[in-house]
Amino acid sequence: MMFSFSGVDNDRGQWRSMATALVAGMLMLLSGCSEPARLPFDSGVGARPDLPPAHKEVIPTVHVAKARGWPAGATPDLAAGLAVTPFGHGLDHPRWLYVLPNGDVLVAETNAPPKPQDGKGIKGFVMKLVMRYAGAGTPSADRITLLRDTDGDGIAETRSVLLDGLHSPFGMALVGARLYVANTDAVVSFPYVAGQLRIDAPATRLVDLPAGPINHHWTKNLIASPDGQTLYVTVGSNSNVAENGVDQEVDRAAIWAVDIATGAHRIYASGLRNPNGMGWEPGSQTLWTVVNERDELGSDLVPDYLTSVRQDGFYGWPYSYFGGHVDSRVQPPAPEMVARAIVPDYALGTHVAPLGMAFADGQSLGARFAHGVFVGEHGSWNRKPRSGYKVVFVPFDGPRPSGAMPVDVVTGFVRQDQALGRPVGVALDRRGGLLVADDVGNTIWRVRSSATR
Repeated sequence: MMFSFSGVDNDRGQWRSMATALVAGMLMLLSGCSEPARLPFDSGVGARPDLPPAHKEVIPTVHVAKARGWPAGATPDLAAGLAVTPFGHGLDHPRWLYVLPNGDVLVAETNAPPKPQDGKGIKGFVMKLVMRYAGAGTPSADRITLLRDTDGDGIAETRSVLLDGLHSPFGMALVGARLYVANTDAVVSFPYVAGQLRIDAPATRLVDLPAGPINHHWTKNLIASPDGQTLYVTVGSNSNVAENGVDQEVDRAAIWAVDIATGAHRIYASGLRNPNGMGWEPGSQTLWTVVNERDELGSDLVPDYLTSVRQDGFYGWPYSYFGGHVDSRVQPPAPEMVARAIVPDYALGTHVAPLGMAFADGQSLGARFAHGVFVGEHGSWNRKPRSGYKVVFVPFDGPRPSGAMPVDVVTGFVRQDQALGRPVGVALDRRGGLLVADDVGNTIWRVRSSATR
């Protein structure tokens, strides 16, 4: 006996169309109520950004580009002297990248886990609609896919599911013969043999990570210490500015140091609202990270940033930002914590949402990109006009930013008010190409010098 579901499918399609129209209408209304930036974007960039007086937004600024995806044959725009190819496409929300020693590229195809207690009420309902509109509402694929470019043409010919059945995976690191993965609720590891296309061995749990029914910032990244003895793990806050209560922020807004041998952990640095990408500065071997700062203080506050990470350092969240700039929304105040707050090294601009970062590795992309950091900026929702939605390069002079403005490397992700893509993780491949994970375009882009393959 055969059944027809065409009527049901049509009903679902109509409901989706109605929901999309409703969201678009709500966003237009909110955008019309939003207060645009009064300062030029560049004033919020650099070691000493301009920080105007704060004012709490009664109605948050909402200005989001609708996720569309790339038309056939379209590619991002590039800085002069660079070329781009799709290294891998047709992926499912690719967020993070890791390059293995043999050149294979691992891609975390992932999205947020269920968070039943996050974003309750009218505001939470609206924000969930906004995230779906921006392309972040699909179920998580929960897998790590391996891409291999066998012939060196900059396009992966081999694709294999290396691991599946994970739990919103994000960061990855190979230490010795074990591959470590940061799920949203734990760091786990698997045995790894060079060149293998599939791992079927069960996971070994190294350490539990804060998750739970709120799990506001769910992405957990990790990086191994140069000596291979410690994993540094990012754990974002459980809120914007502790509005769920400080008790919900235990061990969050921090970078953990986890002993690989035992799983014992300690807080390495704290007061970092939502750290994501990490890297070791090549000369000093100092740990650096990019951090998403707080929202709902207007289009001119607060700059996201790139900073070196001091052991036992406190960077202000939630009580203050950029050192001693107090956030009066947080009650009760904590002046003793504000007095300890470290000023970050380099502001990237307001609401750019930096996620990926990778230190340059030689002059494969040209001399101007030889010393510094590539940053994947996922793009704003709380700024008008929009910011981010691109990959930039922050030049360094020795072990620190030179003070020069960031250089646009990969742009053109938003066209005609729609997001064709959104950059997330970035990594340098074994031949010096810059890989960019695009979670709306479902593509890994490879950027190279136009003079090379």
